[in-house]
Order: sequence, then structure tokens, then C-alpha cells
Amino acid sequence: MSILHVENLTKTYTSGGRDLTVLHNVNFTLEHGDTFAIVGPSGSGKTTLLGLCAGLDRASSGSVYLNDIRLDTLTEDQRAAVRNQHVGFIFQNFQLLPTLTALENVMVPLELRGGPRLGEKGVQKTAQSLLERVGLGSRGHHYPTQLSGGEQQRVSLARAFANRPKLLFADEPTGNLDADTSATVEELLFELNREAGTTLVLVTHDLELAAKTGRTIQIRGGQLVSDSRVHI
Repeated sequence: MSILHVENLTKTYTSGGRDLTVLHNVNFTLEHGDTFAIVGPSGSGKTTLLGLCAGLDRASSGSVYLNDIRLDTLTEDQRAAVRNQHVGFIFQNFQLLPTLTALENVMVPLELRGGPRLGEKGVQKTAQSLLERVGLGSRGHHYPTQLSGGEQQRVSLARAFANRPKLLFADEPTGNLDADTSATVEELLFELNREAGTTLVLVTHDLELAAKTGRTIQIRGGQLVSDSRVHI
């Protein structure tokens, strides 16, 4: 069974009485454990495609099946429940909650999904363990503004893997980081992904980063123009 199946996906926006199609008839399928990059120039539709695959937005036509669940037939609340159950996110701008410490940020998805089962001490212990895994075990009491960009992204990595998602969406995860920090975050991302057996969907402008995945599709003008796999 595939983890993600995209079928004839099209997205059109209406602005000023005109229709603008930003994605047109996109098709692909991912299997469990795949690592997958979406590349293309700015404005090509990469982030729109990511949002549709994650159920953050609804397509104009076509279908998305996430872990065999058809997202386009669900309500917004139902899609949110699917994301909470199956999906993790990493963003270019980190998206940490500024009023929570690093530890509390990692605890949020655990509390939303596993709080009653784990209990407060269990949630905190799991979050602390994840921070240690990304090298920030001593920084849990710091707020996002007290952390560097690389540290914030490592916190977001810990948060993304907190619920052991089946599918991880990463939107330009190193876009705001310098070269050395990017290398550290990339290494952690792929290590954690292998350890958890997660399927990784990565949007990036960085072709070197994309080349580290097992498969790359290129989007141009809203259309899928190439689909290449790494053969080992």
C-alpha cells in the first residue's frame, strides 16, 4: 500500500475575475519509507503542492490519498485529525510557539495526541529525550528568541518526530540557515528519518539537498516536468 498517492491534482485560484492555475494535472505515488524531493523555480507551485498533499488546502480537482485516506472528501476538522495522526512538519521559518520553551514546543504534539496515555511526566520525558537526540538537551528551558536559527530548526526537528509520523513534510528546511548549520540540520533530518522509518517529502531550491533523496520531481509552471530516481 502506498503512503501518498496524488492523482490528476489541479489547483486554480480566482483573482480579479481571472482564473490562475498554479498546479495542473500532477500525478505521483510514494511508498512507505521513500525520500522524495520537489524542486523547481520560485512560483512553480512547489509549496502549493506540499500543502495539498498534507491536507492544508483543498484541490480544485483531483485526489490525494494519504495512508489510503482520501483527503479531498474530508472536512477541515477531519483533515486536521489525519495530520495529527500521521503527519509531521518542518518549516523554513521554524514555526515555534514564541511563548513556549524549547521543551514545551516539543511537548505540544505529544500532549495533543498522546497526553492521556503518556501522562505529564511521560510527555516531558519523551520531549527531553528528543531534544537530547538533536543535541539540545541542555537548552530545553530556553525560549525561541534565545536560540540561534540552527537551534530553532533542531527544536522543530524534535517536534516533527515527536509522534513518530508516517509522513514528514519539510518546506525549505535549510532555507534560512548558513552552510555549516544547514549541513548539521540535513544530517539530523536524514538520520532521524531513517531511524523512524518515516516517508520524507522535501521542498527545496537546493539541488544538492534534493540529490540526497531517493527520488526527485521537478515542477515548472505548475506541471510535473521530470521524475528521477536514484538507483543504488
